[in-house]
Amino acid sequence: MRGFNGSVEDRLAIRQRLESYNDAVFRNDADDWAECWAEDAVWEVGPHRAEGRAAIRDLWLTLMAGYSAAGMYLAQGSVAIDGDHADSRAYMLEMLKQTDGVERLVSGRYDDRLRRDADGEWRFVTRSYSVLQVR
Repeated sequence: MRGFNGSVEDRLAIRQRLESYNDAVFRNDADDWAECWAEDAVWEVGPHRAEGRAAIRDLWLTLMAGYSAAGMYLAQGSVAIDGDHADSRAYMLEMLKQTDGVERLVSGRYDDRLRRDADGEWRFVTRSYSVLQVR
């Protein structure tokens, strides 16, 4: 997948979904974060895999328990829209402060599949995260 296609409105709505995800991480808001996912979504992050919005939310809470602060900054790599489905690639810079005080910078890539749900909102159906570098 390379580049961008689809209507400006859909591309903006997808970009806003990615930004809403990051905003919820900054605020440590599990409910707003979980709303970014379709009910039947699948999340793969490192060795972890969760299926369904409730299980994805639970996994996120478990993972976030190790951090006192987390910030995520987005660089959209591509988005390809086909009707009510889209494939997206995004790069993240994460600034993390662990509960033990250790601070880390992590860059990674998200490979996403999104769907426009019945309410008209774009949500993640699959989201896979790959770490690119850690400092």
